Amino acid sequence: MMNAAAIENGIRIFTGNANPELARKICEQLSMPLGQALVTTFSDGEIRVEIGENVRGRDVFLIQPTCPPANHNLMELLIMIDAVKRASARRITAVIPYFGYARQDRKVAPRVPITAKLVADLLSTAGAQRVLTMDLHVGQIQGFFDIPVDNLYGSPIMIPYIRENFQDDLTIVSPDAGGVPRARAYAKRLDATLGLIDKRRDAPGKAQALHLIGEVLGKDVVIMDDIIDTGGTLSEAAKVIMSRGALSVNSCCTHAVLSGPAVDRVTESPLKRLVVTDTILLGDQAKACPKIVQLSVANIFARAILNIHREDSISSLFEIHF
Repeated sequence: MMNAAAIENGIRIFTGNANPELARKICEQLSMPLGQALVTTFSDGEIRVEIGENVRGRDVFLIQPTCPPANHNLMELLIMIDAVKRASARRITAVIPYFGYARQDRKVAPRVPITAKLVADLLSTAGAQRVLTMDLHVGQIQGFFDIPVDNLYGSPIMIPYIRENFQDDLTIVSPDAGGVPRARAYAKRLDATLGLIDKRRDAPGKAQALHLIGEVLGKDVVIMDDIIDTGGTLSEAAKVIMSRGALSVNSCCTHAVLSGPAVDRVTESPLKRLVVTDTILLGDQAKACPKIVQLSVANIFARAILNIHREDSISSLFEIHF
């Protein structure tokens, strides 16, 4: 917990309905109360927002991941931004622990949108002056914004957990080619070998793992990814890895979207453990699953918020302390 005397009166933190638990944890780390805001709906389903305290001249942070229901949570965030902008906030930072629509970051076929860019434009137009997020699906999304974007990493809590709970002889596996840079970075930090699952995606949310590149025989394996959505890729990858003689297969994913049959797939898969963070609020089924372990990123976000408010560097947050 941070020193209450270090928190200047100028900070105000509010949250929508996407992940109020994380917002409360962040405020506990900062030894300050969560701001009062009414975020609900009218009888016709339109979103109603009313900020319950003075924000004039304040440094406002709005905590709201755009997780499922993504459209509703995104609209809550946009309307909250507009509300504090019209209340004369000095600076508005959108704290988006999980940035939704990030997987639509380029044209993969004719006549398809680049929705990540659209969302970036919506946030800027609404009045956000800065974005604070974690483990963007691809780093180049930062370039879609015309405002500063701070992309934090879950590695400062993931790597110590892996070191403490898994054996030294590890192989870090990327579930696809796009995740290789992330897996390589973890493997380097952990002095582990690197593997790759070659897969072919037949449709969104459906993937068939085809081949494992790398040696896993007699090793504990950790599959590294930024998002687990339906769990199809992960469960298929786990089967391929165990068929190649691995001692165990585990996974670490920052954002636990866990939509559709994901929890059932994790339960029925060869996975020994799935480690996720609290950037997204877990549902009751996920909380009850004995294979799912959740780590909190509240301290990382609290330190980032404080440093941003003080105009200090946040580069120290990328350091890993063992």
